[in-house]
Amino acid sequence: MKKILLTGASGYIGSHLMNKLKENYEIIAVSRNIENKSNEQNVTWKSADLFDLNEITEVMKNVDIAIYLVHSMMPSAKLTQASFEDMDAILADNFAKASSFNKVKHIVFMSGLIPNTNELSPHLRSRLECERILGAYGVPVTTLRAGLIIGAKGSSYPILKKLVERLPGLLLPKWAYNTTLPVAIDDVINGLYKIVERDPQANESIDIGGPSHMTYKDLFNQTAQVLDKNLPTLDLPIIPIWLSKYWVKLISGVPKEMVYPLMDSLIHDMIRDNKNIVEDISIGKIDYKESVRNALEEEAATQKKSKKTSKSAIKDVRAISRVTLPKDMTMSQLAELYANFLNKITLNVVSSNFNEDNFIITVPFLSKKLLLLRKDGATSNEDRILYRIVGGDFALDSNGGNARLEFRRLPYSDECIIALQEYEPTLPWWFYKYTQAKIHKSVMNLFKFNLKTKKSTEKGGFNMKKFILPVVIIGVIVLKIYGLKKYLAKNNNMSNAEL
Repeated sequence: MKKILLTGASGYIGSHLMNKLKENYEIIAVSRNIENKSNEQNVTWKSADLFDLNEITEVMKNVDIAIYLVHSMMPSAKLTQASFEDMDAILADNFAKASSFNKVKHIVFMSGLIPNTNELSPHLRSRLECERILGAYGVPVTTLRAGLIIGAKGSSYPILKKLVERLPGLLLPKWAYNTTLPVAIDDVINGLYKIVERDPQANESIDIGGPSHMTYKDLFNQTAQVLDKNLPTLDLPIIPIWLSKYWVKLISGVPKEMVYPLMDSLIHDMIRDNKNIVEDISIGKIDYKESVRNALEEEAATQKKSKKTSKSAIKDVRAISRVTLPKDMTMSQLAELYANFLNKITLNVVSSNFNEDNFIITVPFLSKKLLLLRKDGATSNEDRILYRIVGGDFALDSNGGNARLEFRRLPYSDECIIALQEYEPTLPWWFYKYTQAKIHKSVMNLFKFNLKTKKSTEKGGFNMKKFILPVVIIGVIVLKIYGLKKYLAKNNNMSNAEL
């Protein structure tokens, strides 16, 4: 019996797919939190954070097929300073590296239909980048590209249904006449199952959709018919997409992190590509109205069975930036470049001491060590260098924690990721959020700007006077931080580490 690793197993598509696969395959069901999950015949639950390469590599041992049903539009940390595109890139890169290391035979990826244009929305651009990253390490990848999936707890359909239910009428923007290809969740699950049975020798992309293409206006009208609701519509093509985002978020009640990226894709016609059609997979059997009726029945059934589950508090920080570098520069060189930049930008008020094994950030005139970082030699190479945060006045964990700073090149690209992950500050949260976090974000933006202008500055010289104000602000805030910590320690009889 083949062994399948299923990420997103606790999600909507993942749970449906697991129920179909477990009859004929051994499933390793992966989720970050498995407190309320129970093993069953052919299903073993394992906890893993896909942002951690070591964890996903460990759970993927002895796996034949790895299924990737992951996106990161919703934040996964208490404070996230990162775009969903950069988070998705890290997740896909970790998954692909782990698959290659464990000699997985086949990766299955669920993505979106890709329009034939160079001007993709950020969401679709990210999906296409993930497809490229997953296929960059030698493991054959089959990507199932779907448009609007019709199911009780999908991402897009519930938004559509809520709009139809809650609005007395619709003003239709220009995008309402764009073409889309809805597909029933059952057709998607059947397609994924058939893809698992394939044995590709190279990367492949397969489009899937229902029997017919429709406009978004058609979707609204047919959904209203199934709901037995009168929904008058009026064309108002002057409504811009950015304004549509606000009222869709307001009416649907869905978080902006989910709504905005999905709405950006409405500018495209989502059409099945003839070159990506595979028999018995690409053309679903369930028409739109039937798929909506099935979703309503599923929703009614799950409401009766639903149980409230408590979520553990997330207390960490995830800050990710993407920079562009020459392809011959190693990540160790990038780390050293970053350390030197910290020294320059602060006029050595904050000193970054960098060597092959350690990265230490200090305030020399206060004799304070802010962060102590130690290189993880076992997981570092010329395309990825990882530093564990092992101490310092700004680090909550001295040892044994998983806080880390990494510099990583994306495969076959001149783009690199700088990521601070699972960092827990010692400062009171409210104070950290509006001081240290803001400083870190500003410094990263300045570093990105510095790299972008590096070629021109080499010709014309770099004017450090432009950064005097940020330097002064950083210096003042650092002093204020230590003043506050000293005050709190004195009044609460606590050490700096305890704070």
